[in-house]
Amino acid sequence: MKKLIYFSIGIIVVLFCAPIATFAQEKPIVIGAPLATAFLYGWDAERGIKLAADEINTAGGVNVAGKKRLLKIEVIDTRDLEPGVPVADALLAVEKLILEKKADFIVGGPVRSEAALAAMDLLSKHKKISILTTGVLTPAYSKRIAENYGKYKYCFRNSSEVPPMMGDFMALLEDLHKTKGFNKAYIMVQDVAHARAGGEYMKKALSEKKWEVVDMKIYPTGTTDYSQGLIDSGKKGAQILFLWMDMPESAALLQQWSNMKLKSLPMGFMNAAEQPGFWKATGGKGEYMIVNLVNGGNAPAKITPWTMKFVEAYKKKWGLEPEGYGTSSSYMAVYQLKDAIERAKTTESDAVIAALESQDFMGVYGRMRFDKKTHQIIHSWDPKEGAVTGMIQWQAGKRVQIFPPKVAEGKILLPPWMK
Repeated sequence: MKKLIYFSIGIIVVLFCAPIATFAQEKPIVIGAPLATAFLYGWDAERGIKLAADEINTAGGVNVAGKKRLLKIEVIDTRDLEPGVPVADALLAVEKLILEKKADFIVGGPVRSEAALAAMDLLSKHKKISILTTGVLTPAYSKRIAENYGKYKYCFRNSSEVPPMMGDFMALLEDLHKTKGFNKAYIMVQDVAHARAGGEYMKKALSEKKWEVVDMKIYPTGTTDYSQGLIDSGKKGAQILFLWMDMPESAALLQQWSNMKLKSLPMGFMNAAEQPGFWKATGGKGEYMIVNLVNGGNAPAKITPWTMKFVEAYKKKWGLEPEGYGTSSSYMAVYQLKDAIERAKTTESDAVIAALESQDFMGVYGRMRFDKKTHQIIHSWDPKEGAVTGMIQWQAGKRVQIFPPKVAEGKILLPPWMK
C-alpha cells in the first residue's frame, strides 16, 4: 500500500513539474541594447525596454511555435553621445552584444546618427534584426534601406525622422501665423552637427513659407549665458524662438527668457525641457515652452487605450513619468518583436523581417506599421492610421499634448506679457 502511495505521489510530481522543466530548458531570447546610458536618450530607452520585457516575462514569455521563451535584456554603454568618443567604440559595443552576449535581436541604438549608420553594415554582416528607437533622426537611415534593401533589410526604425517632424512644426507655426499673425522667427541651436542641420532645415522651411528668419545663433556645448542672443531677438521683434539643443545647460535659456519677459514663444527640441524635472529645474520659468518629444507617450496623454496604461506602468516601476524621447518607442519595439516572432513562429531573421513588414497593431502612440521599402515607422496625425508625435507645451507644471489636433488635450497658451 505504501509503495502504491509513493508511486502515485511520484507520478503527480512528475506531471506537475514536467511543464516547468520544459519551460526552464527553453533558451531565452536575448535582446541586445546598445545605448548611451549616461544620457537621457539612453537611460530612458533602457527603462522602456526593461519594462516591456518584465511585462512579457511575467505573462509567460514569447510563444515561439508553441514553446514559451523568456526575454533576456543585455545592455551595453556605447558612450556614443560623449564628446570625442569615436564611432568605432560604438561598433565594438554592438559587436560585443552579438558575439559575446549572443544577442538574437538589437533594440535601441546606437544613439548617435553617425554610429547608427555605421552599425548597419555590422547588422547586415551578422544578419541581426535591429529596431532603432532613440536618438537617430536622420532620413539617411531609411533612405539607405530603400536604396539597398537586400543588404540593409535587417534594419528598422519605429521612431520618427527629421522631415515629418519639421512638417509637424511647420503646421503648428502656420496655424500661429493664421491665428496670431506671427511671421518672425529667431533660431538658436547648439554647436553639434544634428542641431546645426536642424536649424538650417527650419530656416529654409520658414523662408519658403514667407516667414522672416531674423537671425540664427550657434552656441557651444555647455553654454549657460544666452542673454545677448535673447536681447537681440527682442530688438529684432522675433515672435518665435526656435531652439534645438540637447545640453542640460539649455534650461538656463528659458530662465533668462522668462526673466526678460520677451514677447516670443519658445519651441523646438530641447533635451532638458523633455524631462518631468524640468519645471522644478527652472523654478517654473520653463512654462510655455513647446517641445517635440518625437513620439507620443513620452509624456502622459490619451492617444490610444495603451498610452496611459504604459505611463502608469512606467511610473510604478521607475518612480516618475516617462522621461522624454526614446521611452515609448523603446518599450514598443520589444512588443513589436514579440508580435513578429509569434506570427513567424521562429526567431529566424528572414521570417521575422517578413512578419515585421506585415505588422499592423495599435500601440502606445498609434498604429504600428512599417513602410516595407524603408522600414521606417509610418507617421500620421491620426493614431488610427499611424504613429503620432508627442508635441507638448509646459502649462502650470505639466506637459500637455497640444499637437496633432486629433490627440490634443489642450490649446497653445501664450505668456501673459505677449497678449
